[in-house]
Amino acid sequence: MNHTDPDVSALRDHVDALFPAVQADLEALVRIPSVSAAAFDQAHVAASAEAVAELLRGAGLPEVQVLRSPRPDGTPGAPAVVARRPAPAGAPTVLLYAHHDVQPPGDAATWDTDPFEPTQRGERLFGRGAADDKAGVMAHVGALRTLAAAGDELGVGVTVFVEGEEESGSPSFARFLADHHELLAADVIVVADSTNWKVGVPALTTSLRGLVDGVVTVEALGHAVHSGMFGGALLDANTLLARLVATLHDEVGNVAIEGLVTGSEPEVDYAEADFRADSSVLDGVRLAGEGTIAGRLWSKPALAVIGIDATSVAHASNTIAPSASAKLSLRIPPGQDPQAADDALAAHLEAHAPFGARVTWTPHEHGKPFGAPADSAAMQAARAAFAAAWGTDPVDIGVGGSIPFIADLLEAYPDAAVLVTGVEDPDSRAHGANESVHLGELRKVVLAEALLLREIARTGVRPA
Repeated sequence: MNHTDPDVSALRDHVDALFPAVQADLEALVRIPSVSAAAFDQAHVAASAEAVAELLRGAGLPEVQVLRSPRPDGTPGAPAVVARRPAPAGAPTVLLYAHHDVQPPGDAATWDTDPFEPTQRGERLFGRGAADDKAGVMAHVGALRTLAAAGDELGVGVTVFVEGEEESGSPSFARFLADHHELLAADVIVVADSTNWKVGVPALTTSLRGLVDGVVTVEALGHAVHSGMFGGALLDANTLLARLVATLHDEVGNVAIEGLVTGSEPEVDYAEADFRADSSVLDGVRLAGEGTIAGRLWSKPALAVIGIDATSVAHASNTIAPSASAKLSLRIPPGQDPQAADDALAAHLEAHAPFGARVTWTPHEHGKPFGAPADSAAMQAARAAFAAAWGTDPVDIGVGGSIPFIADLLEAYPDAAVLVTGVEDPDSRAHGANESVHLGELRKVVLAEALLLREIARTGVRPA
């Protein structure tokens, strides 16, 4: 398979003919403010699920349901859409995943246009969810429409699973898999929620870091006391917390917690100039850590203080603070067990308690890292499909962030091959203001997924 094959060219023509409708349907989805965070109106998430269900019915899938499972606290989970065409006898089944919920828009003043009114400027379509992950939804819909237009009989089973609470941590995901285990069973799982290397160069995500987070609290006093009367013989809890946090990295910014795993350096690197531009790091600020930038992002642990509870400047008084807390987020590479990382972090905090202060670690979330085999039959099929769609070979990348539900998928379906793909690129600004998708890249993703389904049908790809 290559981009000049007549079959590929014919399929590309179908994508081109169908793409205006794909874009229009993406714009309609973006207009639904389906923020799954609890503080927002969940009626919009329900409306989004119904809109996705209707799109999948129109794409020719005969079984379409909107389903919910309870969260751990017993409350109903957000609505997910499951649409199926069962496999012909002896053929594999492919599960296509995306999510229809989105992040909160944030401060409207930071957007150039209304976040929920899709706006095209050049090759990019702007709007909350335009990339993450309503473009993923439309990649699946567009691929199915393309194959139908080409007259393909879909010689594989296809299940489309569009989640409704990924941006809120997927709290009902594990229960949903248990409740609908047979409905979602598949030989190959395509997770369309990652990114490409850059515009014009596709990527397959072969590693994802996992997550351990929690809150560390430092206590020094039973209550606040006058800073003039007692200062000098006592250090306030804010200072003690700062001293403790400072022990978490060495002098060049490497994570200094003993016992954490480090993976091998990636084959592809991330140029420093590109990283500085993509991350908006200020001129003169040195980068942290050692090794390649890609290795620091994908193969090594990373730790950030993502929140602090301390007396605000506005409410400050001349007192010595008795306690202070910080929320820590530790990203862990493939090969690292989350509980072992949590134990190592807790041991470090206890061992470095400053001035004998009382240090308490309260763990919260654990997410397993993910590492994919590079040369499975499914991965080979994906490489061929991506190369044909883009006209250039895909690169293998890692992603420093986490998609914890992939571990749930692998636990539920241990024999399935998982392919992590995506529509985003470094300019997409997912989760930020002025989020966008590159429409030319979305067009190629639609073609690539159609080619992948055709290739799996042709070869009968199975994980084994």
